[in-house]
Amino acid sequence: MSLVLTRPLVIFDLETTGINTSYDRIVELYLIKVNPDGSKETVEQRLNPGRPIPPESSAIHGIYDHHVANEPTFKDKAVEYNNFLKNCDFAGFNSNKFDFPMLVEEFYRADIDFETDSRKFVDAQRIFHLMEPRNLSAAYKYYCEKDLENAHSAKADTEATWEIIQSQLVKYNNLESNVDFLHNFCGQSNLVDLAGRIVYNEKKQPVFNFGKHKGKPVTEVMKSEPSYYDWMMKGDFPLQTKKVLTKLKLNQLNTNGF
Repeated sequence: MSLVLTRPLVIFDLETTGINTSYDRIVELYLIKVNPDGSKETVEQRLNPGRPIPPESSAIHGIYDHHVANEPTFKDKAVEYNNFLKNCDFAGFNSNKFDFPMLVEEFYRADIDFETDSRKFVDAQRIFHLMEPRNLSAAYKYYCEKDLENAHSAKADTEATWEIIQSQLVKYNNLESNVDFLHNFCGQSNLVDLAGRIVYNEKKQPVFNFGKHKGKPVTEVMKSEPSYYDWMMKGDFPLQTKKVLTKLKLNQLNTNGF
């Protein structure tokens, strides 16, 4: 079974300075754009993060400061990447929780308001964990019957992820071969912001998903404790989370007022 595409799907992987989307930066990316006609375009780039790469991160992906000293920054390439990614859906491995939020943060830091509302997200790890809980190397071995060489190389991980998604569609008859179904199956449709700080409840109301107000509707908290908005805007939250929160606040203000 082949995945049916109605618009381009970008399969991607990032190597970074760390796992904090608010603080860390991308040092390498690899993108495969699969078009509805089956043609492919790729982008491979190492990037200067503008700060030292921690030794513990370099030990994982093998990229050290001297490897990226003369490379462009993400901001240097941001307009080019934004054009490449226009009207695309996304797929990756653990991409819903990390890679895509990290990518969006980099666009925001480059002063590009990267559009996320209309995107669909397919996370091969989420499918894998729902079906066969393991990691990327095990997933590649299980679905593709191959050993993953050069793990933690953005290119190798990205190409393996694309093979895994295609193999998952063949293996599981209950998976529909379209991005809309896989987006919902991966659980991304329940998130209001990419970091999962705000989610939809069973009534499709945006509610906080952390802290003392976990489970409470955002609009109710904004009315009862307006200072909570200011606290979040000044806090160490992703820019995209702050953007979503501001949008919810403005929507409520335009309808009922606080």
